[in-house]
Order: sequence, then structure tokens, then C-alpha cells
Amino acid sequence: MTEKSEAVEKSSNNTGMIEEWLRKHRLVYTGATRHPFILSVRDGSVDLSSFKRWLGQDYLFVKACVPFVASVLLKACKESDDSSDMEVILGGVASINDEIAWFMKEASKWGVPLTSIVPQKANLDYCRFLESLTRSDVEYTVAITAFWAIEAVYQESFAHCLEDGSKTPEELKETCQRWGNEGFSQYCHCLRNIANRCLQKATDDVLSKAEEVVLRVLEHEVGFWNMSRGES
Repeated sequence: MTEKSEAVEKSSNNTGMIEEWLRKHRLVYTGATRHPFILSVRDGSVDLSSFKRWLGQDYLFVKACVPFVASVLLKACKESDDSSDMEVILGGVASINDEIAWFMKEASKWGVPLTSIVPQKANLDYCRFLESLTRSDVEYTVAITAFWAIEAVYQESFAHCLEDGSKTPEELKETCQRWGNEGFSQYCHCLRNIANRCLQKATDDVLSKAEEVVLRVLEHEVGFWNMSRGES
């Protein structure tokens, strides 16, 4: 049995490749979604200077993310075998403008001067990685899997801060609700379904690339959280 056929057999057993990879790389995924920064928000011990650093840097990241999301949409137009993919991705594109406006409002509330913020190394590294995924030779399957991973980390991280037993400060609950709400969870679920469908049909080479991209996203997410805490 080939590597691909083994993977397909596993993923057809009521789960997809993403579920298999999350089991395989559970510690890495947990490191990104249960990072000390997120846990400090959940238990109320977060240093607000760390939160403000995250806020400013993530504003820059979201703006830099626009070309990547646009490239995923373009790849969907050219390569997807399901027109409904475009509707899901367009929803993500449409939300970016609202997200940028939200960051600007929050920055004003917290006194974070967005016009003078300089992107830190972890942010620059992550943005360069996303830029590399906009190349025309990057397959749609790889790009949509990366897109799912980026969104899913925030959804699962901030949803954790809203669960029963959390002590998230009242002034940070709106932030957590932005990504931890049920609507965003459903959106991430749709992205996961698209990625799983594409991965089900992918070659061994594309499967390998997509798995590596998921790991790279998780690595960059951890780096971003570390940066927010003032760690290198």
C-alpha cells in the first residue's frame, strides 16, 4: 500500500487528513493554541503591556495578510472543483476590512499608536512566510490548508478564554469574543472541510507540502505569541 493510499484510507474513516495531522502533531498544536500568552488571558494574569504589543503587531499582520487571502481566492477561482469554496473565502476577505477597523478602534481605546508601530522580527518572519504562499506555483490545496490553520489557531485560542471557569478580564472579553464566537468557529469548520476535501484528492507531494505548511503556521503562531510577551 502506498503512502497516499494509507493516508486516504485513514482520512476516509470519518476523519480527514487535518484530523490525522492534529493527532500526529498534538503537542505542537497545543503549544500554539494553549500558549502561555493565551493562558494568561484566560486566568486573568495577562500583562496589559503584552496585550497592547499583541494588538499593535497583529494590526500590522492583518494588513499584510490581505495579499495572501486574495491569492487563496484567486487560486480557488482557477483550481477549485467546488464553486462554494469562493463564497467561504470571500467571507474571509470581506471580514478583513471590519477586522482592521476593529483594531483601529481598540488601539485608540488602549492608547496604542498604530502609525508609529514597527513590525518586530517574529511578525516580519510570519509575513514573509505568507508572502511565499502567494506564489503561483503554490497549489490551492496547500494555500487553503494554511488559511485554515491560521484562522483555527485564533479561534481555538480565544474560545478557550471564554469557556466556563475562565477569569478573562472584562476589558479583554470583546477581543476573545471576536475570534472565539460560534460564528467564527463555523467559518473555520467550513475552511477545514474545504481543506480536507482538497487533501483527499492530493498527491503525495502536495500532502507533504500541506502538512509542512501547517507545522510552519503553528511555529509562526508560537513565535507571534512569544513576541507578544516580549520574548525573542
